[in-house]
Amino acid sequence: MGEIKVSPDYNWFRSTVPLKKIIVDDDDSKIWSLYDAGPRSIRCPLIFLPPVSGTADVFFQQILALTGWGFRVIALQYPVYWDHLEFCDGFRKLLDHLQLDKVHLFGASLGGFLAQKFAEYTHKSPRVHSLILCNAFSDTSIFNQTWTANSFWLMPSFMLKKIVLGNFSSGPVDPMMADAIDFMVDRLESLGQSELASRLTLNCQNSYVEPHKIRDIPVTIMDVFDQSALSTEAKEEMYKLYPNARRAHLKTGGNFPYLCRSAEVNLYVQIHLLQFHGTKYAAIDPSMVSAEELEVQKGSLSISQEQQCTRLSSSHCLGSRTDCRVHRRQQLFRASVTAPCASFVASEPKELLTTPILRIVRFLLLWVFTTVLQCILISEAWDFVVCFLLSFPFLSFQLFMSLTVNAAHPDCVSERCRSFLAFLGRTRAAVSEASTLLLPLLQIN
Repeated sequence: MGEIKVSPDYNWFRSTVPLKKIIVDDDDSKIWSLYDAGPRSIRCPLIFLPPVSGTADVFFQQILALTGWGFRVIALQYPVYWDHLEFCDGFRKLLDHLQLDKVHLFGASLGGFLAQKFAEYTHKSPRVHSLILCNAFSDTSIFNQTWTANSFWLMPSFMLKKIVLGNFSSGPVDPMMADAIDFMVDRLESLGQSELASRLTLNCQNSYVEPHKIRDIPVTIMDVFDQSALSTEAKEEMYKLYPNARRAHLKTGGNFPYLCRSAEVNLYVQIHLLQFHGTKYAAIDPSMVSAEELEVQKGSLSISQEQQCTRLSSSHCLGSRTDCRVHRRQQLFRASVTAPCASFVASEPKELLTTPILRIVRFLLLWVFTTVLQCILISEAWDFVVCFLLSFPFLSFQLFMSLTVNAAHPDCVSERCRSFLAFLGRTRAAVSEASTLLLPLLQIN
């Protein structure tokens, strides 16, 4: 059984394509590592984003094949980021440093989710021209780790690696898939504790993709039919999120089809990028495209533009049908986004969440209830007075937030509940310590 790490292709790749390190943030410890191959004249290249366990060189077979056909390919390894917004801001700075206005993104697993979040982050000034999502997901709640995501930074390296290795295939696989798993395990061993903890945090941090912000981006969804880390429900959710996306199915490939089924993946990537040949967003050198292919591509572009114009003109005559289709799409989006918080919304009347007067009444009742509850739990009068006074500014802040922020949003609700529980714990500890120190002085029994 040949190993990928000692294969001639991998050795040729490491000896011919240099690894670059770039710092774009104010923090010098955040270093982007990348392989940039292909003609530099291409201003809209294809960028590969690795999974949790991967590094930039896991896409070496795509780099070798696609650059041989004239494409410009960049494979990234991102630095330590603990938040999706922080990652998107750093990635934008990297594109500015590379002087790339628009790019095509290929994301595997976590890389696919981050690619969607970056397209969503830059939707007002688009930087992503198309997406290829390989074994990707759209909602981190599928891993059931949202409550523990912020504790990964405390875990030692061996425990983090055990968490990642638990998602690898453990049953019998063919030799090529076994080599791919061995190579990914070797890449996993090269990652430090902070790198692995930050990636797991991004992978499990409570977040989801808002599809209405990236609905105009061409998408190809690539997945496998055999066993992988993603469940069937997660794959179906991706299909619902992008109903017009192209689907590239592989019979086998596991978690790492770009390593063990590289020929099929390269073919699907070519088919995806073919639609941009002859435009300024082509990722291939124009000299590598034949005149016949350009004519076919121009013909298909003109046909698609005519069909789009026909749909736009017919929408004026069939406005009601268009409104119905838009309404149905909006309903599907709301159903897919609000499903995790459906129980919360159903358990509380809508008027209670939207009427300011009732929110004020609820604030007063909550203040009285909190004070009475703390009075029951403690016996000293001084503790009661302190709890009563400390509860008022905190609950006033909660009232202000409920009047200015959409209280039905699941992120706001969960964050508010966690803040309230943490406040109760801190208040009880502070009151106990203060009463111990001040009761002898005030002689209050």
